[in-house]
Amino acid sequence: MKIFTAVIEKCSDTDLYVGSVPGFPGAHSQAETLDELNKNLKEVIEMLLEDGAPKFEGEFIGTQNVMVA
Repeated sequence: MKIFTAVIEKCSDTDLYVGSVPGFPGAHSQAETLDELNKNLKEVIEMLLEDGAPKFEGEFIGTQNVMVA
């Protein structure tokens, strides 16, 4: 079992949740609920893994808060 970290945002135009796995080309989806988004992302990742191990374009490190005055 592999665990992938997805970045989740909510689109203000569509009110949909949008998720993507940083550095994993094609690993993105959208949905009306977080549960549906998780299901969609799982399906996309499983489909992409059928083509073999992914070649990541980068490595997800984390997030940072940046304070601007």
